[in-house]
Amino acid sequence: MNITAFMNLMVILVPFLLITAVFSRIAILELALPEEGDAIDQQQEEVLRIEVIVRGDRIEIADRGNPPMSLAKTVEGYPLARLSGEMQRIKALVPDKTDTTILLEPDIPYDDLIQVMDTVRSVRLRRDGTLVNAELFPDISIGDAPGAQGNKP
Repeated sequence: MNITAFMNLMVILVPFLLITAVFSRIAILELALPEEGDAIDQQQEEVLRIEVIVRGDRIEIADRGNPPMSLAKTVEGYPLARLSGEMQRIKALVPDKTDTTILLEPDIPYDDLIQVMDTVRSVRLRRDGTLVNAELFPDISIGDAPGAQGNKP
């Protein structure tokens, strides 16, 4: 059997396919999902439990039991710079805390969720003339937002 023609085709075809292939990068965001028995223990142990509630018209930052701080959405979108500033302020108060919960209303776009998660997870700071990623709250849990104040859930 003469396979010379087939070998010549493969010599040309394989490099061509490798050159035209699209190499994609997949980014994975890890979430810390609570286990069934851990909820009661965590509520008793933690003094500060940070919740970032993403609503259609605002972002609320709350500690369980305290009234939330509201950041209104503008024409450009959610105020992520202000959210980052508040997260930095909270991190300065409790530097050992690494977890937070992001709660979403049902119709929040996925892109907005990812932007909020990136803002809560870390911040880019300039140290010694170099930009570095400083960790804020990398351990993120997500869930459904409670009903708005004055509205029934």
